[in-house]
Amino acid sequence: MFFLLPLSCQRGSRKPRERLASGAELPATMEGLLMIAAQVMSVWFTLAFTLIVLPSVFGLSLGISEFYMRILVKTLEWATIRIQKGVKKKQAMALKNSASSGIIQRDETTMEKEIAGLRRVDFELSDVFYFSKKGIEAIVEDEVTQRFSSEELVSWNLLTRTNVNFQYISLRLTVVWVLGVVVRYCLLLPLRAALAAIGIVSMIVGTTLVGKLPNSRFKDWLSELVHLTCSRILVRALSGTITYHNKENRPQKGGICVANHTSPIDVLILTNDGCYAMVGQAHGGLMGLIQRSTVKACPHVWFDRSEMKDRHLVLKRLKEHVADQNKLPILIFPEGTCINNTSVMMFKKGSFEIGGTIYPVAIKYDPQFGDAFWNSSKYDIVSYLLRIMTSWAIVCNVWYMPPMIREEGEDAVQFANRVKSAIAHRGGLTELPWDGGLKRAKVKDTFKEEQQKNYSKMIVGNGPTGNLSMGAESD
Repeated sequence: MFFLLPLSCQRGSRKPRERLASGAELPATMEGLLMIAAQVMSVWFTLAFTLIVLPSVFGLSLGISEFYMRILVKTLEWATIRIQKGVKKKQAMALKNSASSGIIQRDETTMEKEIAGLRRVDFELSDVFYFSKKGIEAIVEDEVTQRFSSEELVSWNLLTRTNVNFQYISLRLTVVWVLGVVVRYCLLLPLRAALAAIGIVSMIVGTTLVGKLPNSRFKDWLSELVHLTCSRILVRALSGTITYHNKENRPQKGGICVANHTSPIDVLILTNDGCYAMVGQAHGGLMGLIQRSTVKACPHVWFDRSEMKDRHLVLKRLKEHVADQNKLPILIFPEGTCINNTSVMMFKKGSFEIGGTIYPVAIKYDPQFGDAFWNSSKYDIVSYLLRIMTSWAIVCNVWYMPPMIREEGEDAVQFANRVKSAIAHRGGLTELPWDGGLKRAKVKDTFKEEQQKNYSKMIVGNGPTGNLSMGAESD
């Protein structure tokens, strides 16, 4: 037993040594993992800077986006064929009808013509049938609230968020969808997040440095270069593919650019091809930091919450901006809220009381590759950006239209209606008279009174009835 004691002591003494050795190996392993991660991130950012950021400075494209889009189009075409084979023809037609025309097929006739079909004398109780019919149609499916939800696609684009009729078709299609999820969340999302970070940081740092320069043509040129470069980086962070039509009609300095509004990224879509002076409410947080930085290099017009309520103060500052022909054109979205890429709603008249030349722009997104509409009542901005950055791509067309000026004898409401009609026609959008504020507010009493006045004029015989489609606010 005596001679075993040293041996046991020696065996027992090995354990602390082993623990010390393993404890020393653990930091070494963590250090190795951190070095590998740092090398991967270094290679990642180097490739992003070389292949995406650097070409953005010169407005060039290496063809990577075009190659990606060709593969994506081929994949979606194959998926469409598989879906058409798996879904019965009758179901496909039902889906197509529901996506295009909705539940109710409305007759586009005026009140005077429709009521004339119900009676032959000046007044009858049967007139109430017209108003009852319109009321039931509004309850079942009104033409306003459906503009604040994402449009339904006829064919699935391998994003379950865009088709409520999704169902299992085949194992092959399911496997492709799973691979698409992996590509979008494990490959595209990190790359896009990195590009977005580069674009935002470059915007803040670049505009802050440019803002320290004295006012000169060189400062203006450098400011436009920074804005264009950062906007192009951010568009590439969304895999944006934008086609600009009629570039000879691009907004000029001293003018006002008005466009239909679908998404907050509308600003990026337009600033990717030119510089604008933004107009809006001052915010806090990251958005406020960006606003405070950019206003140092570019004459943006930001209002405090209290100033936004003062309509005359807003008009005064905008008129002062437009009066200076050396300042960038103002970018305004007269609808005041986001509409779901199918329609154009009422333009607020304030934008058309400023004076100057109006440059209408129509924006139309292709929902096949991703839904750009922001339903702000359902998703916050972070959730919305996550949905955008995990979509396949953002594809849209932008039409620059000939400049328009207010005609003699034309008030602001009529001018707003004329511009809205031109944008809706050019973009292939449905023109609606309703205020986008109905997204969160009740119908104004003035709309109800207008219907009553129209019916009263028709009965009394004081001329033809007007149209409830006021098209712009009159108060």
